[in-house]
Amino acid sequence: MSQLPDPAVAWQSPDSPDKPLVVLLHGRGSRETDILALADYLPLGPSYAAVRAPIAEGPGFAWFANRGIGRPVAESLAETMAWFRGWLETVAPAPRPVILVGFSGGAAFAGGLVLADPERFAGTAILRGTLPFDAGVPTTPGRLRDVRMFVAHGDADAVIPGELLESTWSYLTAESGAQTMSLRSAGGHSIGQDDVTALARWITDLQDQ
Repeated sequence: MSQLPDPAVAWQSPDSPDKPLVVLLHGRGSRETDILALADYLPLGPSYAAVRAPIAEGPGFAWFANRGIGRPVAESLAETMAWFRGWLETVAPAPRPVILVGFSGGAAFAGGLVLADPERFAGTAILRGTLPFDAGVPTTPGRLRDVRMFVAHGDADAVIPGELLESTWSYLTAESGAQTMSLRSAGGHSIGQDDVTALARWITDLQDQ
């Protein structure tokens, strides 16, 4: 196993351990400070943290080694998920509710985490990304039964391969058994205002459960 750095984390405000924790996971080649601004448009109530991915990639960082866009190397994904879980248990040990919000590469990483341990997370949002199919985590029918999921795709997304987007959509809205809020728009590979509005509503609904 390679030596991964200690997690770098940006908080919207000081953490309150008695609140749910929303973890924001940035895209490939980006960094934690880029996605933290999303928290300004999400509901009051939870604590918000953005974590820096552990693998240097260009001007930013990545969550796993790729064998193609949206296709993680299984061994790399397993290693970084273990790294993330180690950090998470120090700041939000169960039963504190944890919600994952991942964009692009961060969406694949969030998907891997929830597929590996569906009961660990109060909800997981997949924004403009794919689940990590054929990457060592189960994607069997019913794997996410009754898990609260959110998926937002753009029909003009030219970054994530179309077949992965379609497989993700089909799995989350049907095969997985998840309780999924879904949103399709005409947008491309970026988070739009409609995504933010729907995501905020979804997080509010999770808090009200």
